Amino acid sequence: MAVTVTLKGTAFALAGSPLQPGQKAPQVCLVDKNTQEIYAGGALGKPQILITVPSLDTPVCAAEARKFNEAVAAWGSRLQAVVVSMDLPFAQSRYCESYQVQNLVVASDFRYRDMDKYGVVIAEGPLKGILARAVFVVDPEGHITYTELVPEIAQEPQYQKALAALQALLS
Repeated sequence: MAVTVTLKGTAFALAGSPLQPGQKAPQVCLVDKNTQEIYAGGALGKPQILITVPSLDTPVCAAEARKFNEAVAAWGSRLQAVVVSMDLPFAQSRYCESYQVQNLVVASDFRYRDMDKYGVVIAEGPLKGILARAVFVVDPEGHITYTELVPEIAQEPQYQKALAALQALLS
């Protein structure tokens, strides 16, 4: 049976199943707000938090990115924090400028569609092809230690649980 998320109560299947704690976090190639290729996932030698959102051009996604931006500020370069959407880099750049997002790498999966490896691409309906709202915490060796697939796209994730999982890796 397909994994689903809902949008205002209507269910939509994902193209795969989100990765779970204990699984390896695949390395993915993304494009940052300056159109440069970057890598996330895999074994980086430091903790990572990968946050996927449908679009930064929506109120819930914009608020989520701002909250994570503020929350990870104190950890600085001790981790890699990336928010990923299918938004084009130009729109992401405007978002970052508008909200002074500086502590997160804001990246797009529009070019390679690598986030399919994480099982978070919506497979049907009006949102087909964009990313579901999810959070993955990855340890320095590239293993996932925390996953949250937010069941209702219009809701925010459980910030404290994700940040506690990240803090456990930084202690």
